[in-house]
Amino acid sequence: MFRFIVRRLLQMVLAFFGTTLIVYALMFAGQGDPIQALAGERPVTAAQRAYLTEKYHLDATGIGGFFYRYFDYISNLLRGDLGESLTGRSIGDILAAAWPVTIRLALIAIAVAVIFGVTAGVLAGIRRASIFDNATLLLTLLVLGIPTIVLAPLAQYFLGVKWQVFPPTAGADPDFFALLLPGIVLGSLSLATALRLTRTSVAENLRADYVRTARSKGLPNRRVVSVHVLRNSLIPVITFLGVEVGNLMSGAIITEGVFNIPGVGFNLFRGIRTEDGPLVVGIVSVLVVVYLVSNLVVDVLYAVLDPRIRYE
Repeated sequence: MFRFIVRRLLQMVLAFFGTTLIVYALMFAGQGDPIQALAGERPVTAAQRAYLTEKYHLDATGIGGFFYRYFDYISNLLRGDLGESLTGRSIGDILAAAWPVTIRLALIAIAVAVIFGVTAGVLAGIRRASIFDNATLLLTLLVLGIPTIVLAPLAQYFLGVKWQVFPPTAGADPDFFALLLPGIVLGSLSLATALRLTRTSVAENLRADYVRTARSKGLPNRRVVSVHVLRNSLIPVITFLGVEVGNLMSGAIITEGVFNIPGVGFNLFRGIRTEDGPLVVGIVSVLVVVYLVSNLVVDVLYAVLDPRIRYE
């Protein structure tokens, strides 16, 4: 296991440098005028051009100059300095203000997906071809067929504006209740997928030989399901949720935009819209680390859920 973790950490380092290099190149290397690329469509004065040239080392041209600027950015990033956005605000301060909101939103979404998705999936897998199984199948198909860009405004209108069950927008400093509706919307797609995965996995494991052996030994059905079937059925679900944690921690740009939530996704969308290259690269670099760590945790959990899995 130790060798596996070391190997995965080395792979994470390569993936981090490769991903950040691609994102940095997409934001800065594809433009004829790098200063104008930093400023977007806004006019740049001579003083601003001189300041940006010195700050971002834009006097170094060519492929060598690009890699010089990239490694300068990486060296600052490894020291914990994410740089400044084009507005002059520290990107670290922006993320420090955005992360608590996005983490609360992601935790609500994950709780919705795990509590309702996994529970309903287990029941549907046990009661195959029942009314409950068919109803959950129809519901998940409906949820999966509606994109978030449609689902979020519908939920906001009916549950927030028309029926006034939840606040229609979260605001600058949202509490738990204000984040509940966007958290449900954000977790709905994960819920539907987790339900389908759990249902399929439980149904397959119930037909496995080890389940028939356990029942032939006289074990009660509750113990067979909770100890044997559920533990093996959670492996694909954990895989999905581990990857989904990265998506949820990024803040789901559409959900945060619709409900006016000042989280990571909201700031990332603002950076893309205003062509704020340093802000976009800084946020994406942090999100890459979140994705890599979540995938490492998922790989380690495999051995916890199934002792038969060995990485040596």
